[in-house]
Amino acid sequence: MGHEMSTGEPVPTPARPSTTAAAPAGTPAPAAALRPSAKYVLLLGVMTALPAITTDIYLPSLPDVARDLDTSAAAAQLTMTMMLVGGAAGQLVIGPLSDRFGRRLPVLIGVALHVVTSLLCAIAPAIIPLIGLRMVQGFFNASASVVAMAVIRDRFVGPDASRLLSRLMLVIGVAPLFAPSVGGLIAGQWGWRAVFVALALYGAALWVVVLLRLPETLPRERRLASARGVWSGYRVLIRDRHFVALALLPGLGLAVLMSYVVGSPFVLREGFGLTSGQFALVFAINGIGLVGGAQVNAALVRRYAPIQIIRVALPISFVLVLALLVLALTGAGGLPALLVVLFLTMSLVNFTPPNASAIALSRHGERAGTAAAFIGALQAGVSGVVAPLVGVLGESAWAMATVMLAGAGGALLVLALATPAYRRGGWTEGGLGGATVSEAAAEAR
Repeated sequence: MGHEMSTGEPVPTPARPSTTAAAPAGTPAPAAALRPSAKYVLLLGVMTALPAITTDIYLPSLPDVARDLDTSAAAAQLTMTMMLVGGAAGQLVIGPLSDRFGRRLPVLIGVALHVVTSLLCAIAPAIIPLIGLRMVQGFFNASASVVAMAVIRDRFVGPDASRLLSRLMLVIGVAPLFAPSVGGLIAGQWGWRAVFVALALYGAALWVVVLLRLPETLPRERRLASARGVWSGYRVLIRDRHFVALALLPGLGLAVLMSYVVGSPFVLREGFGLTSGQFALVFAINGIGLVGGAQVNAALVRRYAPIQIIRVALPISFVLVLALLVLALTGAGGLPALLVVLFLTMSLVNFTPPNASAIALSRHGERAGTAAAFIGALQAGVSGVVAPLVGVLGESAWAMATVMLAGAGGALLVLALATPAYRRGGWTEGGLGGATVSEAAAEAR
């Protein structure tokens, strides 16, 4: 029971991949593995969402933390920054370890230590210990997201992996919509320390579910045999320039999203005078666009290869963000025009990360944990560097649009210059294309 979970249909153990050549994106998944059950998607979704929930549920408590621990707002915000730093480092360490020791053991240890550090955060006596504990908390809860990504690659490739990643966005997308409200409610009733108790309870529940329901998807015969092989995996990944290019795309996509998240409160509330309720409504509508776009992508990958979707979606996203900058600079159309373009932009954000991640992971199935860690760390690092530039430029509408344009433009340049996606027939080269589901089924037959 503890090592089995239905995915809707029986899932055979994937064939052992070569350790010398990456499987191309067109390699079909086993036919029986193409339809994961809703419970399987939900489990991977709550695993992947753990770091996001740990971040978002804590946001409303920042002023209370600064006041209660007698510190500055900047120091309180550092508890957020260090959690992201810890998360990036955790992915880089835990991902390779999951290739060496299997998927279940690292995530069970990581989530258990997330619970411990959450409880320690709840009794932190001062801001410095809290900052350190938040970094440790981020390090260990990264195990949940990086292992979830590796599990997807163990069982699915190409369009199937992309479709599953898009379905996960439905679960992950709920976190930024509701976690701050839940965190504010908890902090309002019992204080900010109770938020960390809630995170510990969430982690404990997740640990039990993983123990009982997450199967081991990396058999012993497919694990890396030595510690040297574990860490040399990064050298292999870095030498694959197409993989690095694809791994950058989710980070640049998240930079567009985070620039909006960081800048929109100032743009919409201070710049356009929206009330807190009106802003919450706009934020929720754009959140629906994010989740809805991911589900449209999940449907599209049934007919089109992931790289085909990316090479169409990225130019459209760039044009939309360019239009957003023009509106911000000229004021044309006022707030309604700005909101419409923002909604369309957010609806396209989730077309690139799941497809780029699926293709990148399919190139290195023999070290899926390391590859997932590399993608996740780049995603956190790139977005973490780019998004704060909104504040540096002045937290205005044009500043937000400029940083978003840098992210969208950077992604388009990476795709055009570092991959063959826009060359004639190039998207089928180098394992970039992938087969559609119908093609994969035909090849399997």
